[in-house]
Amino acid sequence: MKILFIGDIVGSPGRNALKEYLPKLKSKYRPDVTIVNSENAAGGKGLTKKIYQEIHEIGADIMTMGNHTWDKKDIFEFIDDVPNLIRPANFPEGNPGKGYVIKKVGNKKIAVINAQGRVFMPPSDCPFKKLDEIVKIVKEETPFIFVDFHAEATSEKQAVGWFLDGEVSAVVGTHTHTQTADERILPNGTAYISDVGMTGPYDGILGMDRDVIIQRFLTNLPARFEVTAGREQCNGVVIQLDNHTGKATKIERISINEERPFFD
Repeated sequence: MKILFIGDIVGSPGRNALKEYLPKLKSKYRPDVTIVNSENAAGGKGLTKKIYQEIHEIGADIMTMGNHTWDKKDIFEFIDDVPNLIRPANFPEGNPGKGYVIKKVGNKKIAVINAQGRVFMPPSDCPFKKLDEIVKIVKEETPFIFVDFHAEATSEKQAVGWFLDGEVSAVVGTHTHTQTADERILPNGTAYISDVGMTGPYDGILGMDRDVIIQRFLTNLPARFEVTAGREQCNGVVIQLDNHTGKATKIERISINEERPFFD
């Protein structure tokens, strides 16, 4: 089984980059399932139903979220009704939506789990305990288990990777919008990367207008962050899994921008 995961879609530039590159990436890698983090897809914060439908039509099979899940209020109107959208599983009990999904892929199934870190992040339940609980459940159905861990601290991300090594197929980090170069397969067969990076503006700061953010650092005064325009990038990973064990056999970073153009 082959998984294509695209990092945090940021605003309309991210959706434009997804529209341009996702069909090309699918043609090149032939993934069995495509997963996209969409928590920043609407104006840099949150997700609307219209944009959810747009990303689905572009080619996302499953969409994950993060700390901006509730930033666009109309998500409350559809998150319980769509089967392929998940938010962090360790949000407090009673939150709308679900934290994982099991999708049929050919004659196999894949479980996709979303969780959020607690270091430098909004309060949430323990991700380690919640992930352990869910992994035990989904392993009854499939050995193919993918985790999007939406977290700030690389130490917490690495801890989750090692905690789940051999229990899941892959742990990929999202949230920091900066791709790391530490992709590897851990000793017991779990593919890992601290952060996949973002898809959207290439010349901003984490996708936002850099002048506004620089002024914020210089003055410490409040500022309204806006998604910047200009050149675009697309970041992600492709992960190959053993068809019998679900363990990872290969992980490859994707980084497309003006300096590193896409090649078929």
